[in-house]
Amino acid sequence: MYKLLSAKPSPYARKVRIQLLEKGIPFELLTEVPWNSDTQTPRWNPLEKLPVLICPDGHSVFESRYVNEWIEMRHPEPPLMPRDVDGILAVKRFEVIVDGACDALILQLFENARGEDKRSQPWLDRQRRKVDGALRELSRMVDEREFCHGDAFTMADVATGTLLGYMAVRWPQLDWPTRYPNLAAYHRRMDARPSFAATRPETQVISDRVV
Repeated sequence: MYKLLSAKPSPYARKVRIQLLEKGIPFELLTEVPWNSDTQTPRWNPLEKLPVLICPDGHSVFESRYVNEWIEMRHPEPPLMPRDVDGILAVKRFEVIVDGACDALILQLFENARGEDKRSQPWLDRQRRKVDGALRELSRMVDEREFCHGDAFTMADVATGTLLGYMAVRWPQLDWPTRYPNLAAYHRRMDARPSFAATRPETQVISDRVV
């Protein structure tokens, strides 16, 4: 059986959890705080990042988008990627935008943790523009469709739904549902899926100093 090193609030790890659940792949969930000194993450990932998929033979797969691709290639049924090249590229565009927005949100968290006298407002403003741009583009791309791409649930929905779920929990002050009601409606649809309901993000305490 696979083991998945994961953090409760991590949108990157949640993508893998949702994918495994959607495909019906059994796994053992190991919850970590990768910033704490007692983490076992470096044992499995030289980059010290989550998520990490630990295979039955003991080797590890890491970096969320690579993990997603690895799972899709090893376990192609049910498919979460289109079969045609244009469809694959369209789904990957969603993934790129979502990962960029998640990166920008987490950079803001750590910049804010530096304290008001040390944080860089121009840096924060730049990250906020990235998030705003991502939401604007996702709103345009999703429009009023049930799914991000085509008429079936794909990794584009895993990624987009995960970003919106993360923002709903960790960034409620941004009030994106008011600005993008189509994304709010889309989020409600995704959040009702069993795989999303079973993996809703939760906060964790970082006990060691990070910045």
